[in-house]
Amino acid sequence: MEFLKKAAPRPPEEAEERSRSVAGIIRDIRTRGDAALAEYSARFDGSTRSALRVTRAEIDAARQKLTRQELDDLHRAADHIRRFALAQRECLTGLDHFSNVEHAVLGHRVIPVTSCGCYVPGGSYPLFSTALMLIIPAKAAGVARVAACAPVVKGTNSIHYKTLAAMDIAGADEIYAVGGAQAIAALAYGTEQIKAVDVIVGPGNQYVAEAKRQCYGQVGIDFFAGPSEVLAIADGSADPRILAADMLAQSEHDPMAKGIVVTTSRPVGEAVLGAVQEQLAGLETADIARASWETYGEVILADSLDEAVDIANDCAPEHLEVIVEDESILPRLVNFGSLFIGQETGEVFGDYASGTNHTLPTVRAARYTGGVWVGTFLKVCTFQRYQRPAMEEVAPLVSRMARGEGLIAHARAAELRLELLDNVPV
Repeated sequence: MEFLKKAAPRPPEEAEERSRSVAGIIRDIRTRGDAALAEYSARFDGSTRSALRVTRAEIDAARQKLTRQELDDLHRAADHIRRFALAQRECLTGLDHFSNVEHAVLGHRVIPVTSCGCYVPGGSYPLFSTALMLIIPAKAAGVARVAACAPVVKGTNSIHYKTLAAMDIAGADEIYAVGGAQAIAALAYGTEQIKAVDVIVGPGNQYVAEAKRQCYGQVGIDFFAGPSEVLAIADGSADPRILAADMLAQSEHDPMAKGIVVTTSRPVGEAVLGAVQEQLAGLETADIARASWETYGEVILADSLDEAVDIANDCAPEHLEVIVEDESILPRLVNFGSLFIGQETGEVFGDYASGTNHTLPTVRAARYTGGVWVGTFLKVCTFQRYQRPAMEEVAPLVSRMARGEGLIAHARAAELRLELLDNVPV
């Protein structure tokens, strides 16, 4: 393995100070509710609105600002995402009539959570695609109440009109104009205007991620998200211009984003480095993309595809592209948020409209979790029913095991059934 370009190490994060700051915000929201929300909204976003829930009139006004093409595009992307989510939902079925012993039935039910909060970040761009990615699978899962939050455009009292329209098209039941760690705290603990939810999903800045971490347990969350990342495995058949474009597409997210090319071809690797510089020259978002690429971009020359697979599995990237002639390596790729196979399958397609979700695990979390999907909003809850013959067969086993652990009340709960029900007619 050889680095044709190596990333700088991540700077040590001021995690302790951020943790204290977020803890203070959460404590303040829990104590003072909407009054604290209003103060933080004014301080961080310049919002002066007192009614946090977005009205139907505001939503309709936002939709009126969209062109017919923009509306059609949102509806088409939403349809792709919804159809895939519904197909996934159909794979998750209940289980009934399973039996370990005669006269006993075990199974499980697949139950949607009652409510969820979808956090749609604002930041540098109106990320209306994220509204579709979060809200649609929640509704496809059958969540009865989906509350969506997004920060206002700085210095105004309104969510960006494209994001607001997308939230409505996706099917949000409630929309609130509030962002940041304070929005996460409000969704987790509730305020006068915002009723608490059961699960919170969605990306955000480091303060949003820290708030989700601190609120976990009070509510469920999807995962802790960090800077966006892409890794591409490429052999000599890959077009370096396409690889460069995909690296820059990821790099323009923010200066902390990371793009990695792992190639078995030195000419491809060197050509990627040149193509990145050529494309940066005409890129409107070059300031951010260049800062990200120059600091965190990597081009790695692997000795073989086997080594490239090992590198990818160790990195566990958010997005993994595979552009190789020998696709027999695909089954050995096991750590990724979402996989994009072949040169025609741009990672950006998954960002917007292919139908898979773009809310994915970062910073190696793909080793143990996938991204947001319809199952994020579902619980698999077991049940059992014993008739007397099954109880009589299993109760002695349970009694012996309970006494073996020293839990005598457990044992008696089984034994009493044998004693008390023994004389009861069937």
